[in-house]
Amino acid sequence: MIAAQLPVQRPAHARLLVVDTCGRIRHMPRSEFVDTLQPGDLLIANDAATLPASLQGVHMRSGTAIEVRLAGRRSLEPGDICEFSAVVFGAGDFRTRTEDRAAPPTLSRGDRLALGPLQATVLQRLDHPRLVMLRFDGTPDEIWAGLARHGRPIQYAHVPSPLALWDMWTPIAAAPVAFEPPSAGFALDWRSLAAMRDRGIAFATLTHAAGISSTGDEALDRRLPFDEPYRIPAATARAIERTRRQGGRIVAVGTTVVRALEHAAARDARVRAGDGVATQRIDARSRLRVVDAILSGTHEPNSSHYELLRAFTDTPTLQCADDALQTQGYRMHEFGDSVLIEKAWRRYTAGATLARARRSRYEGSACVLPRCCTHKDSALAASVPA
Repeated sequence: MIAAQLPVQRPAHARLLVVDTCGRIRHMPRSEFVDTLQPGDLLIANDAATLPASLQGVHMRSGTAIEVRLAGRRSLEPGDICEFSAVVFGAGDFRTRTEDRAAPPTLSRGDRLALGPLQATVLQRLDHPRLVMLRFDGTPDEIWAGLARHGRPIQYAHVPSPLALWDMWTPIAAAPVAFEPPSAGFALDWRSLAAMRDRGIAFATLTHAAGISSTGDEALDRRLPFDEPYRIPAATARAIERTRRQGGRIVAVGTTVVRALEHAAARDARVRAGDGVATQRIDARSRLRVVDAILSGTHEPNSSHYELLRAFTDTPTLQCADDALQTQGYRMHEFGDSVLIEKAWRRYTAGATLARARRSRYEGSACVLPRCCTHKDSALAASVPA
């Protein structure tokens, strides 16, 4: 795959790779993603707007230039904006690859940071030389104003031109709580939402403070995603309960939605309204209790976003999808193409993959089995003509 370099959220040529419950793959224009949904489904998206979370400044004790990337907070409350966890780099900006960025000066408790109109104190170092907890001086209103005047969106070197904040806001962006955009939502527009309504497909939102996707340090990246607060509205909780009761599917737009819903349902598989903090890591060992399918961006293997996809399907199927993305020249990262992965049928009940394949024969499935899929379940599915 190649990195998408232009900050265009919905380019006309954007593509979608679909992996169905049998592990079969098809390609389609992303603008037609509504065609993958069924009447009675519920699509849930993250309505978080993106903060200007990159702050250039100076480590006052050493006089060294630094960049601070805000990475976490305790809640979504507007007044709870004094303390953040943050990743700190040395001099430089997004034009240098994150993994090549200079290390910050030694950070110690009590160090002062001058960040444009804002000043902050390092409260503690969080078990890594570039990960700290810091506290801003001033009132919440002063901090919000300082972020608005001095902060820039977190950005990576694959997009060469500086990004404006609105480049990082999805069409449904609401409260500014995300540290990086919940970019799977870039695929949405008002036309697609209207088409969903006309076809009997429900839509709901939640708010999740999407975190940073890379720190530039392999050891620290293994700790991603960090803890992320979320809020599930009462209307969304009711919509989930109604959809499940009526046999519809829950389709998440992005990994943050999966993380919020599965954390909320961890106790008894029921999603309740309210606030929480997602602390879990979702991967191949995870049992999905709520989400049946995910619409996501394309991600590099070994990233935390990619690992979450393993909860939906198995490694051979993901490898087939990776091969298809590569050979077909899909674009990756936040302004890239998308994938839609349905939860593998065999994860519902043993032996049901073949039953699903047989049923798709009579439902007129348009899925095409990739040649590289030779593991047992895909072979069974392939034996049944579409």
